[in-house]
Amino acid sequence: MQNVIVFGASGQLGNCLKKVAGERGIDYVHFLPEDEANILREDLLDIVFEKYKPTFAINCAAYTAVDKAEDDVDLARAINKTGAVNLAKQCKTYSTTLVQISTDFIFKGDAALPRTEEDPAEPISIYGLTKLEGEQAIAEIIDEYYTIRTSWLYSEYGNNFVKNMLKLGVERDELKIIADQVGTPTYAIDLAGAILDIIASGKNAYGIYHYSNEGVTSWYDFAKGIFDISGTDVKVFPIRTSEFPTRAQRPAYSVMDKAKIKATFGIEIPYWRDSLEQCLAVLASPK
Repeated sequence: MQNVIVFGASGQLGNCLKKVAGERGIDYVHFLPEDEANILREDLLDIVFEKYKPTFAINCAAYTAVDKAEDDVDLARAINKTGAVNLAKQCKTYSTTLVQISTDFIFKGDAALPRTEEDPAEPISIYGLTKLEGEQAIAEIIDEYYTIRTSWLYSEYGNNFVKNMLKLGVERDELKIIADQVGTPTYAIDLAGAILDIIASGKNAYGIYHYSNEGVTSWYDFAKGIFDISGTDVKVFPIRTSEFPTRAQRPAYSVMDKAKIKATFGIEIPYWRDSLEQCLAVLASPK
């Protein structure tokens, strides 16, 4: 009998896992409140793991404020690395498989080929570095883990690019969006489904995997897609990264190769624009 616990359950991916698990009638996934399951509190983790004795632990907790992390290094490292270490130690004690969520930001982004799991990691931001440190620390502590790198995550939950564009598209007559950063949007509902598929597979194919939706786009084209599908009347102009400087550097090209996760688990991955249409339909539906 599976018994799964989710950390960071109130975040975007945590909410998507809750929705998909509910739709599938899955009752063995437990979504833990942060005051009960703070990944920086080893005393609380002791209690949680002893209570649930989980077969899987999914870590959705992360410090994701990319620009703020450049100045908030200690907290970013505490959450993204130390928190992962704390979970890995508990997983080792209880023979629990850890599902760690990571990011395309562990890559430098200077190569115009989809990144595989074996490609060298060269983060160019504190956020990317601390997420990589979390990945590496887990691999040193346990063998039974799945690290899933994803990119450009959005959904009907939380704060994300899609919801921000919909808001700005109504408030403004025109927007300037970066066109020289290329990657793949990921509907967090799709990622949640893939995670639950991996857990249900019964396979022990541990290691690092890449998951995003299919296809390649820029932030400019992503924004255009949002406005075209939603029928939002706003002018959108492409700009270069140099015209919109940020505190942290972003990978210019962060498309990830998903061949490994598809071949190993038989997961079918939707095209990014098809998933965007689904998300926008949910956001437009009466609450």
